[in-house]
Amino acid sequence: MFKKKLNWDIQAIILVSLVGLIMGVIYTYGFNLIYNLTKAALLPTGYAQLTDTLMSGLWYMAAPLAVYFVPVKGSATLGETLAAFGEMLVGGQWGAITILAGFVQGLGNEVGFLTSKSRKHFTWSAVLLGATGAHFTGFFLTYILYGWYKYNLTLQILMFITGWLSSLIFDGVLIKLICSRFERAFFKK
Repeated sequence: MFKKKLNWDIQAIILVSLVGLIMGVIYTYGFNLIYNLTKAALLPTGYAQLTDTLMSGLWYMAAPLAVYFVPVKGSATLGETLAAFGEMLVGGQWGAITILAGFVQGLGNEVGFLTSKSRKHFTWSAVLLGATGAHFTGFFLTYILYGWYKYNLTLQILMFITGWLSSLIFDGVLIKLICSRFERAFFKK
């Protein structure tokens, strides 16, 4: 296993910043394109709003990556906030509100990594709990900001469930598999 940064120092700050800013570029030039095409395709069905939740987990991925490389308190929040800032800087379509969203999503993701043991070992339960926390905080923020409470109850429930599944799949399972693969590829025992 490679040596992870277990405290805040200049190297940890630079590493979390790099993870965040790289993910911000990926969010803008990768995920936003997929999101926009999917939303346009769903417009005729009347369910284009589901795109917001079906793909929401994609925008939560910087937080657990930051925790994986720098398993200290605050790395999820800082990593996700910097990803949002990077997304905004390179022309992300949601502008400055992205920073608030990133902060809230990163804070929610911190929940999964509350103990130092789960941070150091990057467990399945920690990653999935973090994904759940990101979903709850991210959903609540957009529910209020974008007026999702005005949608009919069936659509609200569907959006909540699809958002949770998206978060578990992208922010949880996919990130855990990527990090496990990274570990095996570069740091075989």
